[in-house]
Amino acid sequence: MIGQRSLPSSRRAVVSMTSWFLGVAILASPALGQRAKTNEDEAKVPAYTLPDPLVLSGGERVRDAATWNAKRRPEIVALFETQMYGKAPGRPDGMTFVVTKVVKDALGGKATRKEVSVLFTGKPDGPRMDLLVYVPNQAKGPFPAFVGLNFDGNHGVDPDPRIPLARGWVQNNPRAKITDHKATEESRGSESSRWALERVIDRGFAVATAYYGDIDPDFDDGFQNGVHALFSDPGKDHRSADAWGSVAAWAWGLRRAMDYLETDPSINGKRVAVMGHSRLGKAAIWAGAQDTRFAVVISNDSGEGGAALSRRKFGETTRVINTAFPHWFCGNYKQYMDREDEMPFDQHMLVALVAPRPVLICSAAEDLWADPKGEFLAGKGADPVYRLLGTEGLGVRDMPGTNVLVWSRIGYHIRPGKHDVTNTDWDAFMDFAERHTTR
Repeated sequence: MIGQRSLPSSRRAVVSMTSWFLGVAILASPALGQRAKTNEDEAKVPAYTLPDPLVLSGGERVRDAATWNAKRRPEIVALFETQMYGKAPGRPDGMTFVVTKVVKDALGGKATRKEVSVLFTGKPDGPRMDLLVYVPNQAKGPFPAFVGLNFDGNHGVDPDPRIPLARGWVQNNPRAKITDHKATEESRGSESSRWALERVIDRGFAVATAYYGDIDPDFDDGFQNGVHALFSDPGKDHRSADAWGSVAAWAWGLRRAMDYLETDPSINGKRVAVMGHSRLGKAAIWAGAQDTRFAVVISNDSGEGGAALSRRKFGETTRVINTAFPHWFCGNYKQYMDREDEMPFDQHMLVALVAPRPVLICSAAEDLWADPKGEFLAGKGADPVYRLLGTEGLGVRDMPGTNVLVWSRIGYHIRPGKHDVTNTDWDAFMDFAERHTTR
């Protein structure tokens, strides 16, 4: 079929892993361990009308790329900045990069691993983000790369005991042997099944990752921790309603990682794909929407606040996500709880901000909380923008079956199974990135 291909049966195995945090099935109920009751019946999805991404706020239709780039795209960016994610600062003055360690025999000799400290203020004792960068040993670079954030700390993506444990606050996770919000030796490799490092290296890609808690620890303390404190105004006694939340901070961190990758001679800075899963999928697509340096944008199971349409009110909703995680978004987003139809935007417009660059939206068939159909429909809703800009949009009319990669400029893939990142997902990531960065 034009625009899609089936994955070979040998690559359909789904590597299951219990969710790192009960909140992947997000807890918004007062009773611990119970998920808030929301609609997961397609027959009960309300009628809705999506805002037209090609109509200016004044009502005029966008008819050419120049008007999109000069007027409509900035309008949509401003909507998401002021009404959802919050306004983030730019690159900080004085930021520096320090390569602290190089290991040439990582992954059994397949890769060289660099440890890079991103010093946001240029000071070793100031706020920082620690990057792990893996590059293949079997070929000469510069290499195309994937960059994404991890949940448990850098030591969680690879059990190698030479990787430093995360230094700061870490989400408690009995499965990963993390208690008292501190990383432990037993937590090494806790999410290695989500980071198919050898598989990616074997395909000739580099991988860069950082712990998302280095940028902003994932709990609500009034934005006193992480990078928010670095940019806070001591003269203010309150945050503005459009001040950046945690998702925007994680997206900001991905952009700072890109700042480094552009300087690394082993990385092809023109072929970097930003990817993320779940809440970090929300961060990845927002980072890619803002920053055109990312050649490919990949969202995996990002759901509400990511790639899924809010107006469908299917699975997680604006009320649930703002109640369970009040720190993720800006204050203005809370006004749309139970009022999704009043939003002047929806997530198809977020996908459209990536245009004309390739974007891949990935779902899991059993992950109804993230609304796979709503994720597909967001891609479909972005299609007119891609076509206006002279590229193909979404290459299929109807949602495909499982294990079929729609490899058009707006890509889509859904696999069997639950909320996770698996080898099947990574194969889709790599196939899509390879197709769109080598042609």
